[in-house]
Amino acid sequence: MDRQIKFAIIAICIIIPLSSFIVYQSGQTPQQPISKSNSKLVVISSFHTLYEFTKKVGQDKIDLILLVPEGVEPHDWEPTIYDIQNMQQADLIFINGIGFESWVNNVHIINPKIQIIDTSVGIKIKNNKTLEIDESESNAVSISDPHIWLNPKMAQIQVQNIADALSKNDPANQDYYQKNAQSYINELELLDNEIRNELSKCNRDFIASHNAFSYFADEYGLVQHTIINSNDPEAEPTSKTLEKIINAARKNNIKIIFTEEGIDPKTSQIITNEIGGKVLVLSPLEIGAKNFTYVDRMKQNLSNLKEALCN
Repeated sequence: MDRQIKFAIIAICIIIPLSSFIVYQSGQTPQQPISKSNSKLVVISSFHTLYEFTKKVGQDKIDLILLVPEGVEPHDWEPTIYDIQNMQQADLIFINGIGFESWVNNVHIINPKIQIIDTSVGIKIKNNKTLEIDESESNAVSISDPHIWLNPKMAQIQVQNIADALSKNDPANQDYYQKNAQSYINELELLDNEIRNELSKCNRDFIASHNAFSYFADEYGLVQHTIINSNDPEAEPTSKTLEKIINAARKNNIKIIFTEEGIDPKTSQIITNEIGGKVLVLSPLEIGAKNFTYVDRMKQNLSNLKEALCN
């Protein structure tokens, strides 16, 4: 079902209560509606990485809700009744922006008073050329890459935007939010320095599953080649694309092909079978992982990149 239609239907069902009507997306664990506290801001973060950023800043001064559950691909997410109920109660919703949350225009249908905070404000956005099925340059379209959080420098801006929004809406705790943000920004700065130093003398070219690492590659002087020339990790490459990637791998002596968690690695495996290489994970951090932080997962990405580029 179209996501916008589903938003509208669920909203109507809540506005006109039907006591026996409970719907949730198969495969997703429904999240219970929150109970609004008078003393704390009720805040929603759209996906796991943004949830972690917000938690680092707000800590125990806010009631924080993760919208897309752990283990669910944000591109596949659809709202449950509980999600809609939480939106009705929330004061703020933090989004990545740049089209990543395609459903966001429907939020004010649910709650006209909710503030939508776009954490990409102040970041220079890239437009990437994406080819249509026949891979003709004349049919290429330009789309914005939303994966800003994979660049620790840009993640710092997102964290500061979160702190500023919380400070504006809860001025009594402004110093608390700003102090927490600065502490986490310092941690992200250390991560940035580590990545920069570790990759500075390595090869430049790597092959990723889909077009998620352009901001990361630009920041650290790398060249991203993609199996899927799209922001959709579940898109299927054409035979012509596979041929181009195999040729690029041979030309640049690439032996490791990256895949992602949550998708079938068969395409990456086909390429490695042709070039005599192996498959590793390079995570776009779209899907939440229990017990692993943003910094943990970025360091795991760094470790896999070093194996691919520095040996």
